[in-house]
Formats: sequence, structure tokens, C-alpha cells
Amino acid sequence: MNIRANALRMLAIDAVQAANSGHPGMPMGMADIAEVLWNRHLSHNPADPSWPNRDRFVLSNGHGSALLYALLHLTGYDLPIAELKRFRKLGSKTPGHPEVFVTPGVETTTGPLGQGLANAVGMALAERLLASEFNTAEHRIVDHYTYAFCGDGCLMEGVSHEACSLAGTWQLNKLIVFWDDNGISIDGQVDRWFSDDTPKRFEAYGWNVIRGIDGHDADAIDQAIVRAKTCASQPTLICCKTTIGMGSPNKAGSHEVHGAPLGVAEIAAVRDVLDWPYEPFVAPQEVAAQWDARECGNLLQSRWQSSFSAWMASNPEKAQEFMRRTSGHLPPGFDAHCEQMLNSWAKRTEAVATRKASQDAIAELASVLPEFLGGSADLTPSNLTNWPACQSIQPEGSGNYIHYGVREFGMAAIMNGLYLHGGFRPFAGTFLMFSDYARNALRMASLMRIAPIFVFTHDSIGLGEDGPTHQPIEQISTLRLIPNMDLWRPCDALETAVAWQEAVRHRNTPTCLVLSRQNLPVQPRNAKTVQEIHQGGYVLVCEPDGRQADVVLIATGSEVQLAVSASAQLAAQGLHARVVSMPSVQRFLSQPKAWQHQVLPPGIARVAVEAGATMLWRAFVGLDGAVVGIDTFGESGPANELAHHFGMTSEVVTKAAIGVIR
Repeated sequence: MNIRANALRMLAIDAVQAANSGHPGMPMGMADIAEVLWNRHLSHNPADPSWPNRDRFVLSNGHGSALLYALLHLTGYDLPIAELKRFRKLGSKTPGHPEVFVTPGVETTTGPLGQGLANAVGMALAERLLASEFNTAEHRIVDHYTYAFCGDGCLMEGVSHEACSLAGTWQLNKLIVFWDDNGISIDGQVDRWFSDDTPKRFEAYGWNVIRGIDGHDADAIDQAIVRAKTCASQPTLICCKTTIGMGSPNKAGSHEVHGAPLGVAEIAAVRDVLDWPYEPFVAPQEVAAQWDARECGNLLQSRWQSSFSAWMASNPEKAQEFMRRTSGHLPPGFDAHCEQMLNSWAKRTEAVATRKASQDAIAELASVLPEFLGGSADLTPSNLTNWPACQSIQPEGSGNYIHYGVREFGMAAIMNGLYLHGGFRPFAGTFLMFSDYARNALRMASLMRIAPIFVFTHDSIGLGEDGPTHQPIEQISTLRLIPNMDLWRPCDALETAVAWQEAVRHRNTPTCLVLSRQNLPVQPRNAKTVQEIHQGGYVLVCEPDGRQADVVLIATGSEVQLAVSASAQLAAQGLHARVVSMPSVQRFLSQPKAWQHQVLPPGIARVAVEAGATMLWRAFVGLDGAVVGIDTFGESGPANELAHHFGMTSEVVTKAAIGVIR
């Protein structure tokens, strides 16, 4: 066996053994494939992991992270051997599954199987679109491949179908995926639960499928990659037959080597089989030298930089735009544009659905954000995520609007890949009810601290006759529970504009925009109140001057109008209500305590109003407060009838307020 591949095997084995935890089987089985790809084909520079034109490598079967850490260490990334010795330890750069922005050279966080593959589809699409926009006949500034490793588990997960179907439709020929066909998963031989004809499946997607490659034959692997690169109009799946735990005399080919350390005795046996007499975590100098990619990487990037400089001389404005977008910065004058936008929108008086207000906001922001890349999961006429100047993407690479089809999970995971690649600010929509399909990709966006924008419309029983299958109840609350997720549920057009501006400004937080189907009235505000929307929660209706409020009514979205009406009803009874609009609970809770207490004065009774699950709001109103919400599933019927049926009326809010006051 190849000595360079054996260096990978042994570093992975040693790391797993030192941690007494991990997955040695996949690194041992895919080491030969990794050695060929990284030494003969991968264009990268360990000295600059953010080089825009590097090839992307995604380890979708992220449980094999020890393989990636061995690759990064040996090729010269800032990952010293001490970090491999700390594999899976708290605070190390070698966590149990790869984490982007933790380990230099890791492109995306993987572990939940299949999502890395979908991220890779997004990265390959980003490359295609940027190349179409910025390349010229003389200079190919954007010209790189996306490579992904995946296993049987990735292909069992439904997200792989959603994403790979789209990759075939989009003809992403610079996406090359290696299938680790080892026939083993945690429970044993997979043919008892995974009997798909995978090559035929991918051929049906429109992929170029290279079958029957011996995953331990370096020349066969190399030839397959060369063949894949000649394909002009299809992504490629290279089917690699491998032995899990290759090199282990007693455990290779079995599920025993999948997810547990080999043990001291078996590691000694592996060293004999591989003729590897070195101590743990040691690779001989001559092998380390063969792996070191720093000199080659610097040369590759230097050549690209020369081409980029020549292109920049002829295309200075394009070059500035390319650098701005790939660095993730907003354009000059963006804040001024936003201020002008809010001043204009503050004069609006027409009641509109917040989904329609969102569409208007998209159009205004897209005029200054060419990186906007919109889309929808086959609900464009309902989500209104398109705008007048948008164009559907085409296989050759033009366009800025993606029709994802009915693929919510794939859509969200592809958006994560688009964002991670750089150069685009992806957003896309579906019904709020179907956020459940996309949930894990939303969680991964939050975990990775990236900022795609998820647009969820039809946010309550207010959508009406479609009934309980489509009426969200618990979805808003559960999305708010995701750490680092910012959720905005605006009450009118102006709050919608602010929500979009805040979503765009933030680079380390994904955003859910939760929007209504039905028209909502414009709430009156002064200039000061307009600016306070950015705080996430603010006083929309004040108690009379010099009087203390008897009750604070907290509401979001379509229920703000109920709170405003209830405050008027209470005033008619001589009771003073403050109305707080809280479009973003997370943003409000991130404000200083002084602001929170200014908006929600301690010691005053509170009522929260939201057409959904009530539990979260108990933290705001306390044991003596009240929540007007819905803790059952919805019903099918006209929206106005449903509102009365479920008690989502101003009269019910007024009654609840009187109850907590007394």
C-alpha cells in the first residue's frame, strides 16, 4: 500500500486511539482516494485557506474527521501535531466532526449525514454563477472544482436526493463526488437496508457516473478523476469500492472498525501489516516532505494572482466588486440607502401583507446588492421572494433566482453552501409550516455562524382554509429556540423593511423572516420609534403622559393590531395600556437590561399576544401574567372565523388584560 496513504491511516488511527473515541474505519478505507486527490489534483494553498479560487473539499461523511485533520496537518495548514493529539478534546482545533472557522482548511461543518453533499452542490453552483459573472475570454478568475467525499449514510439521507437531483439539472460539471462504497454502516452490512442501485440513481439525475473504481488503486482513482474533469455538462459520481478499516487484519470489512478505537493490540497488528515501525503521531521526514503542499500552493496562488492583476487592470470596477463580495463586505453607501428607504417607507399608509412588503424590500435592496441570490421551494407566487429585475438561473450560469422545486431541506442546505463559498447572499422561501423539513440545515447555519436568510410566509391560522396541516402553531417558538438564530415577525411594512435590513447587515447570524399571508395595517410611528424597531422590541403605543400603565401588552406580527385595538378598548374603561411590538425576541433580549426595563417596566402586569404556542411567552409575563395564543392544532375555515374560534381577537386580549390588572 502507498506509504503516503499509510501516513494518513496511522495518524487517524493514533488520533482516535488517543481520544478513546472516534471513527477509524472510514479514514483507513478512503486514505488512498484522499492521497490521490490531494497530491495530484486539489488546487489549494495551506498558507491561505481563504484564497478565493481554491478548490473546495467537503467531507460529507464527517464522522471520518480524523482523515481530514491528517490531510490538513501533512499538507501544511496551521494544524500542528499537538492538535491531532488533542482530537475530540474540549477547546481543540480537531473536534469530533469538522467545524468551519474552527480548523483552518475546513470548508463546512459536517456530521449530520448528507448535508455536506448538499453544501458542496451549493459551492459548485456558486462557482458556476461567479464564473459567468466575472470571467472574461482572456482571464478565468473563477475556475475551480468542488470535491466531496460521501458514504452510504449520506446517500440514504433524503437530502442527498434533493440536492443531487438539482445538481444534475443545473449541469454542475465541476462538482466531483467520491462515493465510499464499503457496504458497512454501524448496524452491519448495509445490503439489508440499502439495496438501491446507486449508479443508476445518479444516472437518472443526469450525472456522469464512473463505476467500479478500486478505491485502493491509485492509478485507477487518478484516471477516474481525469475522466471526470473532461465532462463538460454533468456532475460526476465516482463509485469507489473500498474496504472499511483497510489495513486492520482482524477488523477490516466489518462494522467493528466503523465507530470505535481499534485498541492497542490491533493497532500493533496494523503497524505490522502496513510495515509502519514509527511511534504514534510520527511520520518519517521523507513522507512528510512528499505531503507538504505549501510551496506548490504558493505557486498556484501566485499564478492566479498574476492573472487576477492583469484582469483587474482591464476591469477595475469588476475587480473591486469581486473583492468586496468575496470578502463579504456590504457596498459603500448601503447604510445611507437603508436610511433613505426607511424614510420613504415611513410615509406608507396602505395595508399590505408582510410577504408583499418583503417583496418590495427585496426589490429595493437588490438594486444595491448584486450578491442577492433569491429562490423558493416551488412557492414563488406565494412567498413573493422574486422581484422585477430577477432572472431564473440557467445551466450556463446566468441568473440570480433559483427555483428549488419542492425540496425545502435541500434548498436550505444548498443555501448554506452558497454562503460558505462566498460571493453571494442567498435567501429563499417556503411556508413556515415547512420549515420543519429544513430544520436541521437551519440549525447548521446557526452553528456555523453564517447568515443565509430564510423567508417563511403563511405564518399562522391567518392563512385560513388550508387547515391544520399548513397552519403553524409551534414553529415560531421552536425556531426561536435555535441558538444564534435571529427571527423577525414584523407587524407591518415598516417593520418588514427593518427586518430585511437587519438580516442583511449581520454576517454571523442566520435570519428567519416570518411573514403574513393577510394584509396588516400600518402602525403610526414617529421618527424616534422608527429607529427603535432595530432594537427588536419597543413601545409602539404609550400610556398617557404622567400616568403609569396598568398593563403592558406585548405582541408580534399580525397580533400587534389586536393589542393596539385592545389598548383603545381598555382606555374606554379608564385603564391605561402600553403596547410593545416585539418583532425579534432574540434581538430584544440582546439589548442592555436598561433598554429591556425601559420597554417592559418591572412590576406592571403583562399580557403577551401571538397566534401560536404560548410557552415561550410565560418567561415575559410571569406567573401572574396572561398569554393569548394557541396551544392546539388549527382548523380548516375562513381566517376571520378561525380568529374568533381560537380567541385571537381584541376582545379576548382586553378581557385577559382586565384579568391580570385585577
